[in-house]
Amino acid sequence: MAKPDKAAAVAEIADRFRTSSATVVTQYSGLSVSQLSQLRRALGTSAKYRVAKNTLVKRAAQDAGIEGMDELFIGPTAIAFVEGEPVDAAKALRDFAKDNNALVIKGGYMDGRPLSIDEINQIADLDSREVLLAKAAGAFKAKLSQAAALFQAPAAQVARLAAALQEKQSEASESGEAPAES
Repeated sequence: MAKPDKAAAVAEIADRFRTSSATVVTQYSGLSVSQLSQLRRALGTSAKYRVAKNTLVKRAAQDAGIEGMDELFIGPTAIAFVEGEPVDAAKALRDFAKDNNALVIKGGYMDGRPLSIDEINQIADLDSREVLLAKAAGAFKAKLSQAAALFQAPAAQVARLAAALQEKQSEASESGEAPAES
């Protein structure tokens, strides 16, 4: 690669590091082109998967201010630059790696610090943002329903008491007794 091409590649990768919400570094040796295409489809719009030379990636990470990942850039390296939800991308990579032993997750970077393989798996085990929001909305709705029932209970008790008193008075008037005064 000529110097200008390398400089442009480093600048592009550094920009991806800066704009990504997370990155996941993988080793892809042994994957065919069709398998890489399947992986890219599995990632969808949540991440861009890029194969890159280690020397260029190291230089780009340094330019982007990312530290602690140099040991990940050994062997055939590809990086998933997560643009959307880190959970979705981590799940897609983990599930693809389960089905294809040739893909190895080496680590990642998120929120200003390196991530281990276990941390990436923990992120993959989380529910997506939409699911968490739906659960929160359901919990709020349940609490509001409980509050409404609680506020309605005294009024319902008063109504039942009034109905029972009226029924007692009408029974008393039918039998000719004087209603009891309270």
